[in-house]
Amino acid sequence: MLALHRTTHHTLHALSSVLADLNLTAAEINALANLADRGALNVRELSAETGTRATTLTGVLDRLENRGYLTRELDPTDRRSFRLPLTEAGQQAAERVRAAVADLERDALARLSPTQIAGFHAVVTALQAAS
Repeated sequence: MLALHRTTHHTLHALSSVLADLNLTAAEINALANLADRGALNVRELSAETGTRATTLTGVLDRLENRGYLTRELDPTDRRSFRLPLTEAGQQAAERVRAAVADLERDALARLSPTQIAGFHAVVTALQAAS
């Protein structure tokens, strides 16, 4: 587990370097990547996807909203909750994040055999099921 934790930090550091001109924190990159992949989530859903407590996520969302990357809209299915759609600027930033993640993943997986990749996916699936 410690190796996975270190790898996560290394990955976010690498992404922060590639995306330095966007001046995003690792938490902001994580939020944008998840919103790019999943669309306008609500805070609870984004918290689960990013592995970030909702109270911690509030500051991240405030910064992204202040930069014009997302808005908070009342969720029509649950008026106690907000959905987090990306703005046009947020979609552009999220697309850069998505591309950087894809490049990093492609470069890393290019060094592995199909058996190693299958093993990696098996471990990730087992860890997700255990939590």
